[in-house]
Amino acid sequence: MRKFINLFIALILLPGPLVWAQNPTPVNQPTTSAQKETAPTDQLRQEIELLKKTISALEERLAAQEKKQTEVQATTPDQKTNEQLKDLDRRVTKTERDTALQRVKFGGDYRFEAHSIQGTIPAHFDGMKLQNLVVKSMFAMNVLGRPPASVNEINQAVAGHYSDYQYFTSSLTFDQLKQAMGQFPAELQQQLFGMLMPATFVPEYKADNKILYTNRLRIRMDSQLADNLTVSARLSMYKVFGDSTGVQVFNGAPNTLNIDGTTAGVPNSDILRVERAYFTWNNIGNSPFFLSIGRRPSTEGPPLNLRQDELRGGTPSGALIDYQFDGMTFGFRASDHTILRLCYGVGYESGFGNGEVLKLPQDRLKDVHFLGGNVDLWTSENMLIQATVARAFDVTDGFNGTMVLPNNPLTGDPVGAPVVMRFTPSTNLGNINLYGLNVTRKFNHLDTFVSANFVGLRPNDKTTPFGGLGVDPFEVPKNQNGSMIYLGARYGFGNDDRSKIGFEFNKGSKYWFNFAQAEDDIISPKTNTRGEVYETYFTHRITSRFIFKADFMRYNYKYSGSGWHLGAPKKLTDSPILGFPTYSKASKFSVGLVARF
Repeated sequence: MRKFINLFIALILLPGPLVWAQNPTPVNQPTTSAQKETAPTDQLRQEIELLKKTISALEERLAAQEKKQTEVQATTPDQKTNEQLKDLDRRVTKTERDTALQRVKFGGDYRFEAHSIQGTIPAHFDGMKLQNLVVKSMFAMNVLGRPPASVNEINQAVAGHYSDYQYFTSSLTFDQLKQAMGQFPAELQQQLFGMLMPATFVPEYKADNKILYTNRLRIRMDSQLADNLTVSARLSMYKVFGDSTGVQVFNGAPNTLNIDGTTAGVPNSDILRVERAYFTWNNIGNSPFFLSIGRRPSTEGPPLNLRQDELRGGTPSGALIDYQFDGMTFGFRASDHTILRLCYGVGYESGFGNGEVLKLPQDRLKDVHFLGGNVDLWTSENMLIQATVARAFDVTDGFNGTMVLPNNPLTGDPVGAPVVMRFTPSTNLGNINLYGLNVTRKFNHLDTFVSANFVGLRPNDKTTPFGGLGVDPFEVPKNQNGSMIYLGARYGFGNDDRSKIGFEFNKGSKYWFNFAQAEDDIISPKTNTRGEVYETYFTHRITSRFIFKADFMRYNYKYSGSGWHLGAPKKLTDSPILGFPTYSKASKFSVGLVARF
């Protein structure tokens, strides 16, 4: 631009001399004439001076514009600079993300299993149907004015006054039913039951399931927040193929009621649930004490982890407690080999979500609390000696849950549609005490264990339509004790123990009960069993994190009510009265693959 202006100036100045050269003034011309010619020259010089000033002003403006343009270019990033900034932003973001992920360690597993089940339901009398006939008999006596003479007469009386029967049952309470039964003389009761029971007899039948597939996904998260503070969690999804309803039809088995303690241990739905979530504060004040609060690691405790080819998965003895609950642990590390833990949890909270404010204070239920001690007397790579003592206070007749109930438990009338119900307990029944001792020992390639366990039912005088602690609805509760022995061995082949074969056996007595409803056995938790269970399995690590398992289990039930603290156990070979049918024998063959990540 500056060159152009200089050239422009030269073009303007050059014509002057040229014009002047083309019109020369004569040398000998008189002075007046010369003076006359001086005036145009001065005027031309003045114009030149004016032009120079104009050009100078233009140069100053040009310089100012160039300076401004230089400053704008200096402050505006070019495309390359933009790309560099974006790349820097990506690297910073990735670093921040990696740093965040490094704070949380992720892991987990996916498991597929296929099961084939063969079961036998023993001959029995249908307890729900019998209770329904008892209620109908009470109604028929009011209609007939005398005891009914037959089941047909009872049914005819109900059919002829069905609207009255519906009104009668809608206002009937368990206390009224219990009082009415108490007014029956023993001889009359015997006659009544003798008349009703034949109509409720169910012969033995098979209950097989040729094939059943399951999916299970678990995601584990651990974070070290400080040298002595960690947070852990596990999310779980467990379902059978073809069902995601999240609720089952109740059939009397403890794992068909969807409750807080079993949401992740029993096939449920495709919902990913929080199975565990807790923090652990270690070395409090540089002491050996530690505190942990949250949804507890209370499932898959020893020795049940051996058959899964897994490390210890939970704190308490799995033979006593395999049940999810919310609570806390205060512990003391006495040495590298000995740990003492005091554990507390809540099994039922009455004051939230149960409509307790709608009841008078004397009608409200007490909360259910768990308190226990868990001591690793000796723990090392090759040995674990563990003692567990626990008590459940003010146990209720079940826990909050959802289910589809086929019969009204009070009247025995069928529920007309598969309605999803929210079950809420109706009364506190007493306390349950649990004691157990586990010894696990590894000899080279051989793992062995033995577990001795005891339960004490300590009821109050209450019963419900489901019964009381160890008694039926119309019986008087009293203290009962039970026991269970559990032992097994596992042998690993080769130097790396890649393949393992194991055998386990457990036997529970008539009144045996434990909190193991979340135990991962598709038929029913085997350590619940009032009878004997034999299990043999084979595991093989195809790779270090991809495991094949084949498993066979045989249940020989001796008494009814396995897994329940309610109702009187009845010998299954005596054609008993059963509120809900139960297996007398069952076999399960399973194969599965587990991918751990």
